[in-house]
Amino acid sequence: MPLVQFSDRDLLRGKPIEPAWYRVHLDSIDGEGELSKDKKSTNYNVEGTILFNGDNGDPTYKGYPISWNFNSKAMGFTKELFIAFGLELNSKERYRLEALAGKDIDVYVENDTWQGRITNKVNHKYRPIKPDVTEGSGPPAEPEPQVT
Repeated sequence: MPLVQFSDRDLLRGKPIEPAWYRVHLDSIDGEGELSKDKKSTNYNVEGTILFNGDNGDPTYKGYPISWNFNSKAMGFTKELFIAFGLELNSKERYRLEALAGKDIDVYVENDTWQGRITNKVNHKYRPIKPDVTEGSGPPAEPEPQVT
C-alpha cells in the first residue's frame, strides 16, 4: 500500500468557507485549456489562493485554495474578470486569459452542494480590489455623524 503525504494546501482544499468577497491571488490560469468530457468544448482551469476577506481584511481563510474554470462555449463569463482588472474590452481585440495569473482580484466565493457535500463555488463574480482593505485592516470606519 503506498504511503501518501498531504501538504497544508491539500488539507484545506474543499473545506467550506463563509460566503463573502475574498482577495484572491490567481496562482495559475491554464491558457491552453483541456478538452471537456463531451469533447465539444475546452475548459480553462483557474487556481487561486485566498489572501483575506475583501471587505474587512479578515485573514481567517488565508491560504485556502480555490479552483474554478471558464468554458469555451461561455467565454462571456471571462469578460467580468478582465473588466474587474480595469480593461476596456473590444470585440476586435484578443486577450490572453493566462496573462492575469500572478495578479490579485476580489472574487465572490459562495457555497453549493455537490453529491451531498457543501463545496465552495466561484460563480464568476469579480470586482476590483478595494485598496483601503488589506490583511487585518478591519472593517472600514463608519463616518462620524454630522451635527448641525
